[in-house]
Amino acid sequence: MRWTSLRLRLVFVFALVALTAAVSASGIAYWLNRNTVLDRTQNSALNDFRKSLEDSTRSLPLRPRCTELDDAARQMAGGPQNYTVLLVAQGSDGKQCVASTDKDLFTLASVPKPLQTAVNEKRALDDGNRVPYHMYWQRKELHDTPYLVAGARMNGGGPTGYMLKSLATERQDLNSLAWSLGIATALALVGSALLAQAAATTVLRPVQRLGHAARQLGEGRLDTRLRVTGTDELADLSRTFNRTAERLEQRVAELSGREASSRRFVADMSHELRTPLTAITAVTEVLEEEEDSLDPMIAPAVKLVVSETRRLNDLVENLMEVTRFDAGTARLVQDDVDVADQVTACIDARAWLDAVELDAERGIVARLDPRRLDVILANLIGNALKHGGSPVRVSVRTETTADGEDLLIRVRDHGPGIPEEVLPHVFDRFYKASASRPRSEGSGLGLSIALENAHIHGGEITAANSPEGGAVFTLRLPVGTAPAEDGAGTEPGTGAGTDAGTDAGTGTSSGAGVRAGADSGMRTGAHPGASEDAGTGADAGTEGTERRGTEPRGTEGGDG
Repeated sequence: MRWTSLRLRLVFVFALVALTAAVSASGIAYWLNRNTVLDRTQNSALNDFRKSLEDSTRSLPLRPRCTELDDAARQMAGGPQNYTVLLVAQGSDGKQCVASTDKDLFTLASVPKPLQTAVNEKRALDDGNRVPYHMYWQRKELHDTPYLVAGARMNGGGPTGYMLKSLATERQDLNSLAWSLGIATALALVGSALLAQAAATTVLRPVQRLGHAARQLGEGRLDTRLRVTGTDELADLSRTFNRTAERLEQRVAELSGREASSRRFVADMSHELRTPLTAITAVTEVLEEEEDSLDPMIAPAVKLVVSETRRLNDLVENLMEVTRFDAGTARLVQDDVDVADQVTACIDARAWLDAVELDAERGIVARLDPRRLDVILANLIGNALKHGGSPVRVSVRTETTADGEDLLIRVRDHGPGIPEEVLPHVFDRFYKASASRPRSEGSGLGLSIALENAHIHGGEITAANSPEGGAVFTLRLPVGTAPAEDGAGTEPGTGAGTDAGTDAGTGTSSGAGVRAGADSGMRTGAHPGASEDAGTGADAGTEGTERRGTEPRGTEGGDG
């Protein structure tokens, strides 16, 4: 048991209460019995001593001989109380005569001085005091044995007598009583501890069941219920938990249904939009080729249609990618990747060589999905170029941690940086730092997709401001195989396609099949302007069959 456990505290409190009650009762019982025993013994001895002193000294002369005083002392000590007697008187020869029945134990020096003074003190006579001398007593310990010492002086003349009564028997009786009360207290303490344990078990077992059920509920097992017995407060608590769990299950089921319906709607809408978009894109490409021969009045409209068609196409592809992440159907196509070559290919494919400074260690090989790594890099570098300002510096390093070796890719720009209030939202979907500028060239999903791609690798992306100025995005990925979580794993299919051309230049992006274009990057919210994003690489060839629900919809680009 933990020292802070409720069971231990209950047992401790029960034991403390029982101990307090037992000690209090034992103390009171011992005190009452002690006073009763001592008072009975004391009163009996004092009464016998008073009567014996009167009877034995009544026949003595005012100045008796020492032998007569010895006889009177022995006669007094021979009574049933078995006490020692000391008599003091003025002898017939004018000297003080002292008679003791035990001269080794009881002498005049053994009598306390205050007691002698009180016995020999003559009091004035009045209505409340009819005799000049009285009897006095005191308890005293001699040779580790308790005694009762009493003394009195005969009124009207005569010897002064002292009595020494042993209280050893009474002490032994009281010690036995104390031991008995101590044993009873110990037994009461043990009994209270056992009763406390039983009571704590009775009380805490439902609490433990409730805690276990709460943990199961927190782990997502919403069908968890408690067995209710009894009508006490714990039973009411169990019923309340069951009602709460039932309502929570219903609410979660309702929300899950709505979320699934929403995801299905977005996926179906995106899929259905691709067919007309394919035709529109083909027409816009023809119009773009004939741009030089168009009427100058029509050319601006054609350019607008072409750019908006591309933007709409990118938005649809991003929505489909987001839908795959939300549905947990996104897959990894892992391969051993030379990270420096992959970064170089990403920059070269988008004609960013003149605007990007690359500081990459050669020979760093990690097992990653090349296409998804290209998407991440395209979004981070494109975002920095669009909103941060040149030059953009990309550094690639490895770092050893407690869990192994991590790959670190930092992208830093030389822009104004990211406002502190915006930093927590840079990876939010469709987040715009300026509500007055709701329109942007991108979809506002690029950084969100980049973060999801990092998560599926078991990594993370963080955003911060550099002390020297500008924003810094840090991508951290494990060098080894990424964990297969949320459906992540090896994606069936032939891997990436060959459609690696971009709108800003030509070249092959390491066979990743990325359709990113010069419109890569996403507005971080730190810079003015609208949200931007890179392509998701959804037109990368036939990597698999896209599924929505259980109905195959043919071969779509991107993830299967």
